[in-house]
Amino acid sequence: MAEDTHRSVSIRRTATRQYVATNARGGELRFGEGSGGEFTPVELLLTAIAGCSAVDVDYIAARRAEPESFDVEAHAEKIRDESGNRLEDIEVVFRVSFPAGDDGDAARAVLPDAVAKSHDRLCTVSRTVELPSPVTMHAE
Repeated sequence: MAEDTHRSVSIRRTATRQYVATNARGGELRFGEGSGGEFTPVELLLTAIAGCSAVDVDYIAARRAEPESFDVEAHAEKIRDESGNRLEDIEVVFRVSFPAGDDGDAARAVLPDAVAKSHDRLCTVSRTVELPSPVTMHAE
């Protein structure tokens, strides 16, 4: 059976500068310009980067021990210059703790390697941001 490599979302405007993204499985996510509590597209990008790596790291480390706490923070600086708007200095910080004992020790030992593997190879989102990835836009 061939792997399904196609990914897509659709976005529907619900109000002025308010939108709902829907994935192929029917999941929905509300976002907008950030005038209220909703996430902005930039915050969603940071969420996608951190979330992608969180899934990778969780998958690897939790096979050894269930975390007692698992927190991930992503932050960046928004730059506006002659090249246009973009983020610089994107950083993802993992704060994970595991229980005492051999299983927790094994999870703690693999944590730095899991974070590195996610960054260097596994996380599709951060790999796409770091590598040249053309984006094509057009109106129909």
